[in-house]
Parts: sequence; C-alpha cells; structure tokens
Amino acid sequence: MNLFKRLFKIGQAETNSAIDNMEDPIKMTEQGIRDMKLDLDKSLEALAQVKALAIRAKNDQDEFQNKAEEYQNKAIIILKKGHSKEMEASEADRLAKEALVQKEMADQQMIRAKEESAKFDNNVAQLQKNIQTIKANIGNWENELKTLKARVKVSNATKSLNKQMAELDSTGTVSMLERMKEKVAQEEALAEAYGDIANASKSIDDEIDKAADTSKAKADEDLEKLKSQLGLSNSKDS
Repeated sequence: MNLFKRLFKIGQAETNSAIDNMEDPIKMTEQGIRDMKLDLDKSLEALAQVKALAIRAKNDQDEFQNKAEEYQNKAIIILKKGHSKEMEASEADRLAKEALVQKEMADQQMIRAKEESAKFDNNVAQLQKNIQTIKANIGNWENELKTLKARVKVSNATKSLNKQMAELDSTGTVSMLERMKEKVAQEEALAEAYGDIANASKSIDDEIDKAADTSKAKADEDLEKLKSQLGLSNSKDS
C-alpha cells in the first residue's frame, strides 16, 4: 500500500512539474484568439470574392437568357418575313437557322452560368456558416480568457498567501511566545519581591524611628522653660 502511495506522489510531482513547464495558458489563449481573428479576416475576404463571383454568374445567367430569348424572337421575325415574301424563303430559313444556333449557344452558356451561380451560392452559404462558427468561437474564447485571467489572479493570490502561511514556523512562534510570557512573569514576580523587601525595610525603620522619637518630650521641656521665664509657671508646679 505504501508503495502505491509513493508512486502516486511521484506521479503527482511529475505532473505538477510538467504543468509548471508549460507555456503561459493566458498567452496561448490570446495567441489562439489572434489566429482565429486572422482566419476570420481571411474568411471574410474569401466570402467577398465568392459573392462577387456569384453575382457575376447570376448576371451572366440573366444576360445569356436574354440573348437566347432575343435570338428566338429574331428567328421568329425572320421566318415570318420569309413567309410573307418580304425576303427570300431560303434566305429567311438560313438566317433563322443561324439565329437558332446562336440561341442554342446562349442557352448552353446560360445553363453553365446557372450551374456556376448555384455552386457559388453554396460556397457563400458554407463560408457564412464558417464565419459564424469562427465568430462564436472567438466570443467563447474571449469569455474563457476573461475567466482564466480572473482565476489566475485568485490562484496567484491564494498561492502567495498559502506560501506565506506554509513558511510560518507556528511551533517556533508559539514556543517563543511561551518563553516571553514566562520571562515576563518572572520579571513581574521579581519586581513584586523587591517591592515587598522595600516595604518590609521601610516598616521596620518607621517603627524604630517612632520608638526613638524625642521631639515631643523636648517640646514639652521647652514649653515649661518659656513659661518659667515669663513668670507663668503654675504655682502647683513650683
């Protein structure tokens, strides 16, 4: 089981390495969009050219059809003139025959132009379909690119934050904080001990000073001396 886990980890590492070595997906997507826009420009140019050919073929079709009808009408007029003796019957037959030959040639050219027109129309329809597909793909790719750029920003920010978090030595930090707390506690206890010692020493000195205080007795003696000098001494005292 451990062997499979190890092989899986190796495969993961190789896959991540291959992804890291790939070209920037954003640049690849942007280049793909540029290529598709070039294809779109070429398709639009080809569409314009094929449409021009289709229009030309349709115009030729109409022109040859008009010529065929014109030669048909001329043949009829000539035959009528031959029939009405306005011209020699043999000459009328010859010219009418030539007109019908020209009509047939015009009909053949009209058929060919019609076939070309239909072919060009199919080409136009196919090109228009391709252009719509390319436009849709460009739109989809541009939306994908926007999403990809946003995802890359989030991914980079997340990766940076996770990297910072991964590089933090949480155990060392907690240990350092505990040592600091212990040191502060020791300093506080030491300060309190010094305070107690200082207060104890002060109390003893106060007691000693109070016991050795002779200022009140001296004041009483000075008072009696002053009264005596002033002749104010109490008779009972004398």
